[in-house]
Amino acid sequence: MSQTVDARGLSCPQPVLMALDAIKKSQETEMEVFVDTEASRENVSRAVESQGWKVESIAIEGETFRLEIRKAAK
Repeated sequence: MSQTVDARGLSCPQPVLMALDAIKKSQETEMEVFVDTEASRENVSRAVESQGWKVESIAIEGETFRLEIRKAAK
């Protein structure tokens, strides 16, 4: 993963906006998004999937959710 979005400590909609902004600006097809609430995890997952990305995995690391996302193949 070459790009990381760290949205820990932020409340929605900021994590969603940060993830969508990173997707829009990045040339990468994979990235990691760190959030620290269940609501942010769900909202970011829905938002990236609406943009044609897929949540490959979600890891729980202490109080942090690490979402690995990938641009879905067309």
